[in-house]
Amino acid sequence: MLYRELSGAIIGAAIEVHRELGPGLLESVYEYCLARELCETGIPFLQQHPVPIRYKGEKLDMGFRLDLWVDQRIIVEVKAVETVQEVHRAQVLSYLRLTNSKFGLLINFNEAVLTEGVRRVVNGLNEP
Repeated sequence: MLYRELSGAIIGAAIEVHRELGPGLLESVYEYCLARELCETGIPFLQQHPVPIRYKGEKLDMGFRLDLWVDQRIIVEVKAVETVQEVHRAQVLSYLRLTNSKFGLLINFNEAVLTEGVRRVVNGLNEP
């Protein structure tokens, strides 16, 4: 499955969660429900996957965890905030770099229309 198809399936699952729950809940609720939707579609993912950091050759466990790592290719960062900030996008980009991944989705469920809360973040992706 191409990144575009896989990301479309993830966004579709997120829309289903948002349609059912609406805005105003905690990030953890949306993450859990999105994971359930992905399970139902059969898309493989890791939830709360640890991200180690290497500093001068030493592996550091600093407690960073990916909300969802779909097919070990797309990082999904779930938010439920009033406004997505640049620091949120930077967080996803850092996770992409640390995992050598190319594509991430930043999904803010605290929007009236979910598609307005979806941000794509790329790290050197060259897919048509």
